[in-house]
Amino acid sequence: MATFLFTIGRFSFRRRWFVAVFWVGLLVLAGLLAAQAPAAPPNDDSMPGTEAQQAYDLLDERFPGSAADGATARVVFHTEHGKVTDAAVKETVTRTVGELGTGSQVARVTDPYATGTVSADGTTAYTQVTYEVPANEVKDSARSALLDTVDDARSDGLTVEAGGNAVSESMQAGHSSEAIGLAVAALVLVVTFGSLVTAGLPLLTALLGVAIGVCAIRVLSEPLGLGSTTSVLASMLGLAVGIDYALFVVSRYRSELARGRERADAAGHAVGTAGSAVVFAGLTVMIALAGLSVVGIPMLTQMGLAAAGTVLLAVLVAVTLVPALLAVAGRRIEPAADRASRRTNRGTTDRGEESREREPAGVRWAGFVMRRPRRVLLAGVVVLGVLAIPVGSLELALGGDESKPASTTQRRAYDLVAEGFGPGCNGPLTVVLDAGRNGDAKVSAETAGGRIRGMDGVASVGQPRFDEAGTTAVLTVVPDSTPSGTETTALVDALRESALEQATDAKVLVTGVTAMNADVSQKLSDALVPYLVLVVGLAFLLLIAVFRSVLVPLKAALGFLLTILAGLGVVVAVFQWGRLAPLAGVEVPGPVVSMMPIFMVGVVFGLAMDYEVFLVTRMRESYVHGRSPREAIADGFRHNARVVTAAAVIMISVFAAFTGSDEQMVKTIGLGLAVAVLLDAFVVRMTLVPAVLALLGDRAWRLPRWLDRLVPDVDVEGEKLVARDRREPVAAAASSAVEPARTDRAGS
Repeated sequence: MATFLFTIGRFSFRRRWFVAVFWVGLLVLAGLLAAQAPAAPPNDDSMPGTEAQQAYDLLDERFPGSAADGATARVVFHTEHGKVTDAAVKETVTRTVGELGTGSQVARVTDPYATGTVSADGTTAYTQVTYEVPANEVKDSARSALLDTVDDARSDGLTVEAGGNAVSESMQAGHSSEAIGLAVAALVLVVTFGSLVTAGLPLLTALLGVAIGVCAIRVLSEPLGLGSTTSVLASMLGLAVGIDYALFVVSRYRSELARGRERADAAGHAVGTAGSAVVFAGLTVMIALAGLSVVGIPMLTQMGLAAAGTVLLAVLVAVTLVPALLAVAGRRIEPAADRASRRTNRGTTDRGEESREREPAGVRWAGFVMRRPRRVLLAGVVVLGVLAIPVGSLELALGGDESKPASTTQRRAYDLVAEGFGPGCNGPLTVVLDAGRNGDAKVSAETAGGRIRGMDGVASVGQPRFDEAGTTAVLTVVPDSTPSGTETTALVDALRESALEQATDAKVLVTGVTAMNADVSQKLSDALVPYLVLVVGLAFLLLIAVFRSVLVPLKAALGFLLTILAGLGVVVAVFQWGRLAPLAGVEVPGPVVSMMPIFMVGVVFGLAMDYEVFLVTRMRESYVHGRSPREAIADGFRHNARVVTAAAVIMISVFAAFTGSDEQMVKTIGLGLAVAVLLDAFVVRMTLVPAVLALLGDRAWRLPRWLDRLVPDVDVEGEKLVARDRREPVAAAASSAVEPARTDRAGS
């Protein structure tokens, strides 16, 4: 692997313009094709295998044109003075209902006075707007028309608010967060490299790779049915790993220059060594992302595969375009040692004192850990263990209007309905009774209605609706608990028990937005352990080949599990328990967003293995080349601790920027990922890893003989490059002596 990538790196360096033009041409081609491609289709919100989806399919078959899974909006009218049945208020409500019915994509609108959706005290009423299409297909124009009608109906004496999944606004936090992330990344890179040119190169290559990836997704959207939000995860992770991968190649290139190598060979060695780590780190990320397909949710599968493709592009850019641009930059890229030598060359005669003064902070930290590994290991595990305690009470749900800020119309509509009609009215359940060809749906509905009214947690049961054949009945069941509450989930499970089917002699299916959310949450929860086993298992096998060790990959996997548990613990403490909630902008604590754990596992695993591979491969490289285990650990920190820290700070900043979003899901994912990366980079990889390796010593790098014969030698540490250098010196002694001097003059 190392020699193959060395050849690619040196070729790209020497054929700089050919490689650069190839990538720019690829970007232009992808951009032109994307500009001509049709708009991406709406996201596939179907949930195969869930009972709620089966019920929706049955309703579409038995009630043609009913838009069973169509988006809904609930427009709420409330008056503080008088009642909504007063003539003036009633006139406004009736006119508004009529205007809502003429909106684009609207299937039907209910009359609150005819359906009885007026509160007992007469101060609140609501109308239900059902759309012909699912929420993800509601046009912006239709949503704007709804909100404009609501605005026009408001007056000093009448409050009008709108909620429901048809009102959900597009999440705009992504672009601002990416801009903040880029700004932080630029600052960190300038501090790390001390040069605008060197700092700009990782940003440039990462942006190019993401641009090509996003354009490719747009081109493939229609033929592959990729949803409109498929590129969200791809752009976020593509930017993240693109900066990381280029950062490590550039850093290694500067280190090789400092050793006196000629620039083309320095680029070859950088790609052969750091590039090998990039390739295998990228493979672990792609495994984690592609593994999202095991969840069985189409949207997650699309997002995972698209993001994996963008990560592949980031790897290819790092091993080809980065060395080409290093050649274009020429002597504007300084050797790593030049700046340090100028800072520390103060004319001291005490070489020992000078050596200690030059010792990087990363090496000093590694030395501190290695002098007391047991105590550091125990302290780190205890800290992570304490942070993980809240995971034991983890509750999952898909957030609704109740999780939105109090300033939004959706939240105000939710509160008005809860106050006027009870909390369960915000999340009614739909019970579908299929009596079959020879059955009587009316009898089944009467029996089911009586039994359901007597169940715990039921506030009311509506009048049944029947299909034309009289074989299918639909009942609306209102819980007496909030849509995301555990009591409502328990009611959904109770309604699905076989006893109800036996009593009604009909097939019973429970659906509706609340039931669908419960099914999705359960599906995600059930998939979490298999997903963990698949991703960690495949990566474990891959890391055995990378490190030629069993204990090092095992340590990496266990450290990752500690990171995930601690990160989820912080999320539960903040969003579910309400600890430090005001600082995180959490107004109402509640269950954690269902997708959070699966997203955290996939994204954090990829980034954690990035840091593991980059840091530990350098340690193994030093060990293979004759250094002692402790010296190898110090070497790994000497060369890579600074860039790993820079990469982690960039990622933490990018993810933390998402916590400013008004969307609960975005806020939760942002905080969870930021905390997890912080813990993994600085507690696990930079603290527990050197402590464990110091305790293991030589045993860390051993592989059983029988396994050694089975595992392919991928040579990530570049041992074959060292052997090659011994056979064919890459630079004459004179060239080695002249190169640094010429570089100093160029950089001055």
